Amino acid sequence: MALQATEVQTKAFEGQKPGTSGLRKAVKVFQQPGYTENFVQSILTALGPRLAGSTLAVGGDGRFFCTEAVDIIIKIAAGNGVAKLLVGQNGILSTPSASNVIRKHKLTGGILLTASHNPGGPDNDFGIKFNTSNGGPAPDAVTNEIYDISKTITKYKIVKDLNCNISETGLKKFQVDGKAFEVEVIDPVADYVILMKEIFDFESMKKLIKGDAKRPPFQVLINSMHGVTGPYAEEIFVKELGASQQNMVKTNILPDFGGHHPDPNLTYAADLVESIEKGEYDFGAAFDGDGRIIFLQKLEVFEITWNKVKKSEILGVLGVKPPSGVSENFRFEFSAPKYI
Repeated sequence: MALQATEVQTKAFEGQKPGTSGLRKAVKVFQQPGYTENFVQSILTALGPRLAGSTLAVGGDGRFFCTEAVDIIIKIAAGNGVAKLLVGQNGILSTPSASNVIRKHKLTGGILLTASHNPGGPDNDFGIKFNTSNGGPAPDAVTNEIYDISKTITKYKIVKDLNCNISETGLKKFQVDGKAFEVEVIDPVADYVILMKEIFDFESMKKLIKGDAKRPPFQVLINSMHGVTGPYAEEIFVKELGASQQNMVKTNILPDFGGHHPDPNLTYAADLVESIEKGEYDFGAAFDGDGRIIFLQKLEVFEITWNKVKKSEILGVLGVKPPSGVSENFRFEFSAPKYI
């Protein structure tokens, strides 16, 4: 079926100013007619000469309105001369995984659908952000350009009749105004597992988790907080490393994150802390909605690791959340710089 792009007249919305974490608003704001379309068009227009024939990654944390937003992005990308989209199956793609997909496949960038650890659901938050070709968040120069365009936008281009099934992996081909447009629905986990195997020694970790005659199995507890990391946790910890499925908690992705904040801290991951303190597990971790933030429990793990790291190998301590005093003590003990 031959498809055609159409131009839709629109009016600018106030406040479409993205930060490094993108544009975050209430779901109801994004659901306004033309609101999401305007912002996506502004992102694509900001690409300038790189837009025509480009390839972009698309996916998000599975929160409410994700699949609808993916559909809008596909239709607007098709109308703007994008050559191909790599879309996570069912619209799922964690932020670290999206970064890897962008870099591995040398893409122009990616449009990510997440509001990170903000709550999800029809009465809560949604977000859209653009990552550049290096896999990282767009710098100020890019986000400012997107914002400037959003303030003066008068029309967006869209292929209204394009319907793409993102529930099944595979390559979908379309013809738009006589030009090829492709959507490749990808396994959102596969490339990320390959990357993890390149970075970490999976065989050693598998032996640790399995245990042996001299040492009992190393018990891990993983809490995905009903966010995007669920499929990643199950693939890596259960299928690859041999951990028990029973040790995977809240790994089913829910559009409202089960009615809770997907924010891994002492308040919202209190159940993880409680389980660890009972002494049944050797290590515990909770992840935020889009997989950028991790909350770790069991200090002994860090003590063991630190004792095996040579002083000369420590380049610094990176703080991304309000830290406990332990990171400061560690930094001074090893005279390591801190990066916030």
